[in-house]
Amino acid sequence: MRNLKRRRIIIYIMFIALVVIAIIFGYSLYKENKKSSSQIFFTESPVGYIFLATILVLLISLIFFLLVSFKLKRSETKTTQVIKKDKNDNSIIDFFYMDTKELKDLDKEYIEEVKKREKIVEYVDIEEEKKDYYDIAMEEENNENKENIVISSKPSEEKRESNIELEENSTNSNLISETGESRFYNLTQIDRFYDTYKPPRYNNDISLKEICDMFRNFACRNLKLYYEIEDIRRFIGGLAVTKLIILQGMSGTGKTSLAYAFGEFLDNTTSIIPVQPMWKERTDLVGYYNEFTKKFNETSLLYKMYEANYNDEIYITVLDEMNIARIEYYFAEFLSLLEIPNLDGRNLDVVPSVWLNDPKKLSDKGQIKLPKNMWFIGTANNDDSTFAISDKVYDRAMVLNLDKKAKTFDAPKTDKLKLSWSHLTELFNEAQKEYEISDRNLRRIKKLDEYMIKNFHLTFGNRIMKQIQAYVPVLVSCGGTEVEAIDDILSRKVFRKLESKNPVYVRQMADNICAYLDELFGNDKLPLCKEAIRLIEQNI
Repeated sequence: MRNLKRRRIIIYIMFIALVVIAIIFGYSLYKENKKSSSQIFFTESPVGYIFLATILVLLISLIFFLLVSFKLKRSETKTTQVIKKDKNDNSIIDFFYMDTKELKDLDKEYIEEVKKREKIVEYVDIEEEKKDYYDIAMEEENNENKENIVISSKPSEEKRESNIELEENSTNSNLISETGESRFYNLTQIDRFYDTYKPPRYNNDISLKEICDMFRNFACRNLKLYYEIEDIRRFIGGLAVTKLIILQGMSGTGKTSLAYAFGEFLDNTTSIIPVQPMWKERTDLVGYYNEFTKKFNETSLLYKMYEANYNDEIYITVLDEMNIARIEYYFAEFLSLLEIPNLDGRNLDVVPSVWLNDPKKLSDKGQIKLPKNMWFIGTANNDDSTFAISDKVYDRAMVLNLDKKAKTFDAPKTDKLKLSWSHLTELFNEAQKEYEISDRNLRRIKKLDEYMIKNFHLTFGNRIMKQIQAYVPVLVSCGGTEVEAIDDILSRKVFRKLESKNPVYVRQMADNICAYLDELFGNDKLPLCKEAIRLIEQNI
């Protein structure tokens, strides 16, 4: 290409030079003729001589150009075509003609430049390959258009509508992310880890009472956290009743620390999730699919839930300051699932459909199983910056009040405990069979229920009765007594409801309620219930 340009420039320069030479030559003839006093043709002016000289020079130039053109025409059949293809889109960018000799003389610098630009250069004989060239070019263009339909990075409405239609119409979609990677990066990493996972050795020779004592000593000796043994028993007993426990009390009494210490004691770090005031739906907890990045924004809770489905560990998740947003909004789906008796039927919606490279434990409906070995521990403060916890939440949860700061004490060296969910569940079941509530106390509870219905239109209900029957035996197995356990759960599940009743009437009836409790269970046998009643009376 460069040689052709140079040749054209040289020819132009030569032509201009010939014209100048003709002018000079003609003017010279005029001078010589004037000296010899002879005439040429029809004029004595310089123009005539210049015209004559120009005619002669142009005739000579014409003969020269005819010879050069004849030579170029003969070599035209040996001309080749260079086709350059762009790396990115395989489209034909440019082509030019060059004779065979010039192709051999291509300078090395130009060849290196072509290689650096990663161009693919093909040499095709014009006369022999002209037809094939156009056929190949058209075929490549068609193939490129087909590929662009699948892998084009440009957003198009047709593509988005196609993906949406595939997701809506298929429960077992064959879609794969464009990069070949799973949209659930962290969850697929868990799949890979558990391909070669070997479970640890668990301590299956320990009782509930030993667990309570060891946990209290571990928190004291290793974490410098002090708790009363009664609070530890209530915490362990609450695990047997429901998967949701609410820790209430003044700031600094160790609500979050209690749940964190229990995770450390079990050698499975507790997940602490700070609840945000703007949370309104479950996606704030488990994440959502990002249409722009084509990835699922995974949260730490989703990660722990998915991991928990792979093993037999005990998982503790803390919802810190859980009532700083409305629990009934962001935790609503969890509350409903926790009520399902069948543990295998608690499936949480994550995505509307499944892709081929999605995590293994994501069901064909895009759901993840709510782990049976995970407990949610919510910490709650009752002040102007928080929302009141509704009865719907209280009824489904076990509430533990941490209103007093425990005294310091010395504890022996205590190691971590490797405890499995299966063994803990087995201990709960054994306790509920061995320490079943006596018939005498069941009759007392039934009479108290009738009294509350008659005077306050409050009833225990089936849910609360099941919780009482599950909680009391476990607390006895942890080292408490049956009456102490009944006193504890009634104060938190029944008498708390008096706060919503007519305050004047509750204040008038406070003495009568306390007297009836003494009549049923004995004098001062239910101190926590009496304390709850007097606290309501005092607040009024």
